[in-house]
Amino acid sequence: MFGSRALFCCSRIWNHALFPKLSGNFRASFSTKRVGTHNGTFHCDETLACYMLRLSTRFSGAQIVRTRDPQVLEKVDAALDVGGVYDPESERYDHHQKGFTEVFGHGFNTKLSSAGLIYKHYGLEIIAKELGLDQKHPDVQRLFLAVYKNFIEAVDAIDNGIHQYDTEQPPRYVNNTSLGHRIGRLNLDWTEPDQSSGKEDEAFHRAMELAGSEFLQCVHFHAKSWLPARSIVMECLAERHDIDSSGEIMKLSKQCPWKLHIFELEEEMKIDPPIKYVVYQDDRSENWRIQAVSVSPDKFESRKALPISWRGLEREKLSEESSIPGCVFVHMSGFIGANRSYEGALAMARASLIA
Repeated sequence: MFGSRALFCCSRIWNHALFPKLSGNFRASFSTKRVGTHNGTFHCDETLACYMLRLSTRFSGAQIVRTRDPQVLEKVDAALDVGGVYDPESERYDHHQKGFTEVFGHGFNTKLSSAGLIYKHYGLEIIAKELGLDQKHPDVQRLFLAVYKNFIEAVDAIDNGIHQYDTEQPPRYVNNTSLGHRIGRLNLDWTEPDQSSGKEDEAFHRAMELAGSEFLQCVHFHAKSWLPARSIVMECLAERHDIDSSGEIMKLSKQCPWKLHIFELEEEMKIDPPIKYVVYQDDRSENWRIQAVSVSPDKFESRKALPISWRGLEREKLSEESSIPGCVFVHMSGFIGANRSYEGALAMARASLIA
């Protein structure tokens, strides 16, 4: 590591264990930057912000200084989630001060936390480095927005107390499994006999590792899975009229997570009428699936479910009811069904359109 913890004023300098030990000569010639954030109870946004900033070239291997002492914060190279100032030119990234209204842009209107601020200014660099591409590459630009939408924005909203739904109704169930909840549980418990600053810093380290690992998992998923799937769905949407003249049935050329893309691509490609059914081969069998598209990404309700008279039936009974040979099943909710052949699955989709 870069050295032992140092205690000065109310602050602690802490070194991230992700970085290997350096030789004495290198350590002596290496000027380590310092990143300040507040001490005490930590939250998801600043743990993630610290991790992301250390992924940048400028702050690689930076020491973390946890303090609220303004004299100490004045001397650090960057300050996150503390200090009452947002000024990227001086590397100050707080969001608690009166009058702060910064948002990510690009159509996103959620007020930023320290995580969103660091991502806004360093996200392109981080993603480009992870992908090994230039920051101006279209894939980098696309992932920059996708990772914000699918990971960072929720951190911003939760830290700023923004509800996910516009309703006064109480939630139907409790969900304490989010990243924010898991980060929060890493704070020292009040029953912990050792409440020292060193113990607190160790907990912060674990929280930063957790937040950072999930951030990188999100980036890697979007690079290795999300982007290729998007290309497949785009091609299949473009060929929808070759499958059926209605343009409302899409044949998936290769099974992939199509639901992540179909709504966004329909809007981008100005597809009207929208897709009602997706037909694809089941990788685990030789059957072909027909799946009804939901009304929106976060809803279970289908745009047009499979016919009521088919639901809950299987094999011969379903083939007899539908007058389509080779039927395997239709789910009780009507959102999915199967046939032994592509022709049979397509016939089920066509019959469902006019039912």
